[in-house]
Amino acid sequence: MPTRAAGTAPATAAAPGTRPRTSAPRTGLGSIGTAVHLGFAVLLVASLVRYVMRHSPADNLLILGLAAAASLLYAAVAVLAARGRPGIPWMFTLVVVWAVLVVAAPSFAWCSFALFFLCRSALAGTAAYLAAGTTAAATAAGLFRMSDGTDLAMLLGPLAVGLMLTLIYDRIQHDAEEQRRLHAEVSRAQGELAASERRAGTIAERERMSREIHDTVTQGLASSLLLLEAAGRAWPGAAARDELRQATGLLRTNLSETRSLVHELASPGLDGSPLPEALLVAARQYAPQARLLVTGEPRAVAGEVRHALLRVVQSATSNIKLHASATTTTVTLGFLPEAVTLDIYDDGVGFDPAAAAPPSDAGGYGLRAMRQRVEQLGGTFSVESSPGEGTIVAAQLPAAPAGGEDQGGQA
Repeated sequence: MPTRAAGTAPATAAAPGTRPRTSAPRTGLGSIGTAVHLGFAVLLVASLVRYVMRHSPADNLLILGLAAAASLLYAAVAVLAARGRPGIPWMFTLVVVWAVLVVAAPSFAWCSFALFFLCRSALAGTAAYLAAGTTAAATAAGLFRMSDGTDLAMLLGPLAVGLMLTLIYDRIQHDAEEQRRLHAEVSRAQGELAASERRAGTIAERERMSREIHDTVTQGLASSLLLLEAAGRAWPGAAARDELRQATGLLRTNLSETRSLVHELASPGLDGSPLPEALLVAARQYAPQARLLVTGEPRAVAGEVRHALLRVVQSATSNIKLHASATTTTVTLGFLPEAVTLDIYDDGVGFDPAAAAPPSDAGGYGLRAMRQRVEQLGGTFSVESSPGEGTIVAAQLPAAPAGGEDQGGQA
């Protein structure tokens, strides 16, 4: 028999033996329930007309009374079931009245299908089986009585149909409950995935911003501080004025890049120029004597690749200024068929990459930030250095074509 609409969840606790009340609108199987109730009304009227036409008025009074009582009880139980309210006494009163009616007037046996549905939809557990079984047994008794006890099929037929309907109803109910369970699991998994993605997104954004701040604000301020300290030691000589001019220029650039970070823009003055020129400008912010070499046929690269290359050059040349004491800095940009390479070489004091200090409040974020930038875009990053032998910072990134052409050259 039909069951309640699948996918609805209990909204309030229900009394034992009754169906839980649902807050979701009833669709699908719920509309079948409405059709069953209408069918009960039609079959009841038809059975009543058939009985009245075949029996004397004296017999009609009792049957009319029983039919009226059954109709009222059916309506009351249907309303209570729809509202999720306990209706066990009403349901069993209906079953008793119906049993008397169908045994006394087997013409009403056709209405048993609707009554069976009501028993299963209004009750649960043992109470539902007991009410449905009583309905089937009363129908079998009424039909067997109508055959004057000669037709065994009249006795076994309703019992067999009741058993089949019970099995079908139980299967439908099990599938509906399984569907609700799976839906709840999917909803829970989606919620957990969304929360995980939000956490991952927050962490990724924090790491991105830390790299941006390190490669722009931190590096610029550190270089400006060195220049100002040198100017202070040489003041009021000409060298002090030159150091002061460099520090002022770095601070102005730093201010521009800070504003760019606030507005989620790239570095002003770099993105609009060809890539080799932009890399040279970025390198000479911290290494004024830096030179650029370009190999391969220059071409356009993806915006995120261009941005990563600029930041790597900025961070590497800032490290050269702060730590290397180098006299020569060379940036080499190479264009391969499917990738773009970047090498930053200096002839400074060098260091042992394996012994580099981990990131802390005192610094140490540069190499890690460069590596993260490159590897997040599917590239490779390496550092080759040893004490007294200079340093090479190398990166290779996939170069997806983007709009516009970059022109290469040597400076």
